Amino acid sequence: MKPFTKILTAVDFSENSDYAFEYALTLANQFNAELTIIHVINEPVDLRGFYVPHISFEQLEKEIEESAVKMMATFCSSKLGAFTNYKTAIVTGIPCDEIIAAADKNDASLIVLGTHGRTGLDRILFGSTAERVVRSAGCPVLTVRLPTP
Repeated sequence: MKPFTKILTAVDFSENSDYAFEYALTLANQFNAELTIIHVINEPVDLRGFYVPHISFEQLEKEIEESAVKMMATFCSSKLGAFTNYKTAIVTGIPCDEIIAAADKNDASLIVLGTHGRTGLDRILFGSTAERVVRSAGCPVLTVRLPTP
């Protein structure tokens, strides 16, 4: 088995990604690996159909990005503790494509993702980012689900 020297994890600030992040951080500590934390803002084109009379589309995009930056800073300060071997990225695009591109760019040896475990119609309508990443990634992918009560 190749050592995990660079681990990439994607966060959407949900309970699922928080839980998966704990695995990524634990592995990064155990393997003394660099940890890249990425947040993908869904392509803004998804928002163009909504009418927001008090704000321009460009301003809306800017506010979404500024909010993501603040959320990432809060996330890192509350979750990383003494761990310092990390970097963050906030990108815009299709989540599965951006996660794979970031893994390739950073030469990731492991991707850690939370999964919502959608099935049936939900899975058809919303798809599965984790499944798409597993199918296309050039490195191993660890998917983590919340424990069932």
